[in-house]
Amino acid sequence: MANFDVEAARAQFPALQQVDQVFLDNAGGSQTLGTVIESIRDYLTKTNVQLGASYATGKLSTQRYNAGLEAGAKFLNAQTDEIAYGSSTTQLLRNLSYTFAFSPGDEIVVSSIDHEANIAPWVDLASRQSLVLKWWTPPPPREDHGVVDPRLQPSQLAALLSPRTRLVTCTHASNILGTITDISGIRSAIRAGPSPTALLLVDGVAYAGHRRVDVAALGVDYYVLSWYKVYGPHVAMLYGSRGAQEQMRSLGHEFNPHRTLGDKIALGSTSYELIQSIPSIISYLTTTSPWSSIASHESALQSTLLSYLASKPGTYTVYGSRSADPRVRLPTVSFAAAGWDDARDLVEAVEAADPGLGFRWGAFYSERLVREYLGLGPGGVARVSLVHYNTVEEVNRFIEVLDRVVNSKKA
Repeated sequence: MANFDVEAARAQFPALQQVDQVFLDNAGGSQTLGTVIESIRDYLTKTNVQLGASYATGKLSTQRYNAGLEAGAKFLNAQTDEIAYGSSTTQLLRNLSYTFAFSPGDEIVVSSIDHEANIAPWVDLASRQSLVLKWWTPPPPREDHGVVDPRLQPSQLAALLSPRTRLVTCTHASNILGTITDISGIRSAIRAGPSPTALLLVDGVAYAGHRRVDVAALGVDYYVLSWYKVYGPHVAMLYGSRGAQEQMRSLGHEFNPHRTLGDKIALGSTSYELIQSIPSIISYLTTTSPWSSIASHESALQSTLLSYLASKPGTYTVYGSRSADPRVRLPTVSFAAAGWDDARDLVEAVEAADPGLGFRWGAFYSERLVREYLGLGPGGVARVSLVHYNTVEEVNRFIEVLDRVVNSKKA
């Protein structure tokens, strides 16, 4: 942590120079790097033409777009023909679901505690193709000293696999729980199981802004993320290994190439100005704020908040691991407070007490986790989601106000 210069990092984000606004809702979207903003502006000012032209500006535009493809691939340790950009993770996964042609009676295993973007396409696919849908759900929730900690474990998955399993989907980290899923262990369970060639698809949206992702080391077939949660613009990216692409049909026009993942799944023209800005993010993450420093600093942030919540037994329930170990969880912390039946009331009371604080309540599109598994009401959870440009001082400021508001309810 001593090697991380948080002020140097914060200086790279124009939004953080605003007067008295503490951003504690980063899982909903991080702030954008100044270099990304300037790159988009520069592209639209100087090279906003269609790709593939032979004149000078057209060539430059194509070069900048290709650099965005290369940067995206580098971010995941993939090849450029293995990535595709799209408007959102929700859209990319829905498109992907239409490229598969499984046989009636084949099976897909779907995590029930994921974001709906990684659930709805597979429920629909099972219905369309008469597949057997198997829900991967952790054991029933049990509160242990103020903690409810459901996890997707490889041992749970093994019982769901069969010779007809074709696809397994799960999250790399929950956008509610912050818990990091053992993707390598899950991959090993699949490879050792009765259907070792089953595809593994991982939603990395809540993970990718916090830790380095190496799809080759993880051994996944598909991996998806959204750049607006990785300090960039509103554009998403899907990885599909070359082997996995062999099981896809192309959705592209018949007369167009069908060689790359982008050819197969990225319908129409993508947002050139956004994609070409991705190299600015990669540069930032390899210079100003390298991954090892980010993990260490974020551990200190979540340790501060989790320690406070744990110090008030009977007052707070934490959803997710109590551990601040960066190998176990990310600094996305969801909780409930005794005496506050609706998380919305709690969040709005804290923000009224200190308008400079911004955090959220709700289910955050993890409806099945929050409503069905955790059994929570309309307000869902209160969620504080931190990233590396947050400071310990900001966390302590939040804790002081939260403590005062919660105690006022007891008085």
